[in-house]
Amino acid sequence: MLSLEGHQLTASSELVTKHRILVVEDEEVIRNMVVMALEEEGYQVTATGDGRKGLELLQSNENNGSNPNFDLLVLDLMLPQVNGLDICRLLRYQSNIIPILILSAKASETDRVLGLEVGADDYLVKPFSMRELIARCRSLIRRQGFSSLSTAPVRKYRDVFLYSQECRVLVRGTEINLSPKEFRLLELFLSYPKRVWSREQLIEQIWGPDFLGDTKTVDVHIRWLREKLELDPSQPEYLITVRGFGYRFG
Repeated sequence: MLSLEGHQLTASSELVTKHRILVVEDEEVIRNMVVMALEEEGYQVTATGDGRKGLELLQSNENNGSNPNFDLLVLDLMLPQVNGLDICRLLRYQSNIIPILILSAKASETDRVLGLEVGADDYLVKPFSMRELIARCRSLIRRQGFSSLSTAPVRKYRDVFLYSQECRVLVRGTEINLSPKEFRLLELFLSYPKRVWSREQLIEQIWGPDFLGDTKTVDVHIRWLREKLELDPSQPEYLITVRGFGYRFG
């Protein structure tokens, strides 16, 4: 059951002017309650109950230079026209790095892991409390904001160049396509060359403390990243495995 218990108005001018949230939820009662709770917190909220309309809003928003992008997508999975998983896949394929919070009645570990694997940043199971929803939205927006503020325009190591503001990577003079998680992993490695990161530390930095999946997810993403960076992924020059500890770059 949704609950507004303990929910208090904490709006701020910064939130009103800077943070815009798109809610894509087909259950009208839930959608209206989520919109009301977010607006009371000071967020600018746009809502729709249709997956295709949600995609149109995101894509038209990106292409309209007069309006800022949405700062967060709150997304149901079971949607008419286009379902939530397909929306996640498409956004990440298009290199859209908007934070995504999935809302779903599907509560199994398999469903949660699948949602996170296709590109969601967090997963909240229905029924949920509005206090938890607000806390998770704040966390995702804050995490994205800190990442943007702390990012240097260009990071490089030997012949790998990462352009943070353009979400672009060049390897040996050739541009490569990375998923959002791969990009963030590489950005973190390039920020601390030679540092050894454990799987748990990488999960904390890239997937966040609420990640519910297996740490093997890190190994999968490292393998994918090696395939795009290394001349010979079986003998990596950049992403090195430090047995018993984790991974380092360089």
